[in-house]
Amino acid sequence: MPDERTRVLVTGATGFVGGALLRAFRVHPGVDVRGVGRRRVEDPDVASLDLARPVALPFGDAFRPDVIVHAAARTSQWGTRAQFRAQNVDATANVLDLARRCGTRRVVYVSSTSVLYRPADQFGLTESSPAGPRFLNEYARTKHAGEELVRRHPGEWVVARPRAVFGPGDTTLLPRILEAVRGGRLPFLGDPRHPAMGDLVYIDTLVAQLVEAALRPGLAGLTVNLTNGEPVPIMPTIARLLHELGLPVPRRTIRRAPALAIATAAETAWRVGRLPGEPPLTRYAVWLLASSKTFDDTRARGLFGPPAVGMDEALDRTVAAARAEAEARAAPAARAARAIPGARAAREAAR
Repeated sequence: MPDERTRVLVTGATGFVGGALLRAFRVHPGVDVRGVGRRRVEDPDVASLDLARPVALPFGDAFRPDVIVHAAARTSQWGTRAQFRAQNVDATANVLDLARRCGTRRVVYVSSTSVLYRPADQFGLTESSPAGPRFLNEYARTKHAGEELVRRHPGEWVVARPRAVFGPGDTTLLPRILEAVRGGRLPFLGDPRHPAMGDLVYIDTLVAQLVEAALRPGLAGLTVNLTNGEPVPIMPTIARLLHELGLPVPRRTIRRAPALAIATAAETAWRVGRLPGEPPLTRYAVWLLASSKTFDDTRARGLFGPPAVGMDEALDRTVAAARAEAEARAAPAARAARAIPGARAAREAAR
């Protein structure tokens, strides 16, 4: 009897969003899912591929995907134009080529709301808000270029634009903030009396929406912004998370204009000096943390219903996961410290 399950291929399956999608599809009835990612992992259903090069069938003729969810991307704030082009544009072109060769029914492209950002406060952004022609960084520019490729795809397609994904397993947003706090590099950016407002999207909410975008019949030629629909004051929310994690809350304040000047100087130093890693502060980070970016989520709610998890519960879950991770990291050192007095006592008794 033929297998009537929907075959789904997830790119970026070793990353935060792609990995969460892979787990969700695995428990979804009627779905056979495989993944590809840059990292090698001990999972027979996840292949290691460089999508910036032409892609062969990663699992052979036995697995020709009905749906591809393209979540792989270079998400860093920093990098060369060539790096972003290869990982966000060339990779998307290669995934679309694979879809055409396989007769894939639908491609869901995980883009970013950053394609809409301007160097200003923005409220109530919708899917019809203008994107480009200028962008805040190469990430936004190349994600938009990927969108344009997807819109020319002859099959069904959905462009999904998440906003600031967070939650347990996050490898980008919260870890970057915690690193800056531990290094004493995170001030309160903006005006404390009128903090910037911003939408976020919790990982479980996003995954539920993307699964629907992949599997629901009749969705085609659709662009949708994905948020939790509950804008929050950005810096105060970060302060709340830090307080609940027992970490120092930023006391120093830098208004947006001087923060942008500092970030510009840092970026110049990194480019001219070809310094490793990324600058301690970028202009993109300042615009993310010190400018308001809110979205009208009417389309998303109409398609997918209300968020799977509300913001208060999402933040509580994120804190609980971060605490558990910190305790797990500290456990080996604590066990070693406890073992030392016992070892000393044993040596003394043996004398």
